[in-house]
Amino acid sequence: MSGQWQPLVDEAVAALRIYGLVFLRVGAAMALMPAFGDRVIPARIRLVLALSFSAVVAPAVGAGLPAVPATVAGFGGLLLGETLNGLALGFVLRLMLLAVEMAGSIAAQSGSLAQMFAAAGEPMPAIGHLLVMAATALALMSGLHVRAAGALILSYRAIPAGTLPGAALIESWSLAQVTAAFALAFSLAAPFVIAALLYNVALGFINRAMPGLMMAMVAAPALSAGVLVLLAVAAPAMLAVWRDGFAQLLADPFMVPR
Repeated sequence: MSGQWQPLVDEAVAALRIYGLVFLRVGAAMALMPAFGDRVIPARIRLVLALSFSAVVAPAVGAGLPAVPATVAGFGGLLLGETLNGLALGFVLRLMLLAVEMAGSIAAQSGSLAQMFAAAGEPMPAIGHLLVMAATALALMSGLHVRAAGALILSYRAIPAGTLPGAALIESWSLAQVTAAFALAFSLAAPFVIAALLYNVALGFINRAMPGLMMAMVAAPALSAGVLVLLAVAAPAMLAVWRDGFAQLLADPFMVPR
């Protein structure tokens, strides 16, 4: 009787091995991925999401996974390597959401709606919260779960299981992604920076022409109101630009931006 069940046991063990190796990378990536890895989501829900994504990715990449090393050192290297690969992918995807947060902070600082140097632990400005929530909702509505599963599958082509990219490649790739995130953040906040600059220049001319006028009583409320109006006008275009950039990153997450 045991011989009859042995093929099924072997298949179950092989499936669990594949699932476990995939979960190492997927779970690490899900811990940093936008929307699915946010701290507001309970830990149990995040665990269920990681297990679900692993079940989706495993059949697509199972044929190319290496055998589990017999030695403790080999198994530890495989465990560490797959975890680092997943963290690298999740970090790059998280950078896109951080770009929206930085854009909101820049816009708020341009309109005197946030402190220039925030204290440690102080939450982001209200504009940043609004843009981050809108970007997260837009990503989910655009099929983030499908695109994220595709990005996880593509990661096994860029970095096969059991291998780590070289230090030079990691350095150039990570620096390029961080640079691209900062460039995107400033591009999204550029209308607010330009408007604030023009406003302050015009305010300087008015103050020179009429030094007796209490410009501070009029300028600060007008600037804040102008920023809010500009946000209402520019936010759809900002989110559309961010969505296109995020979709391009999900299509090829391991490319080096130029």
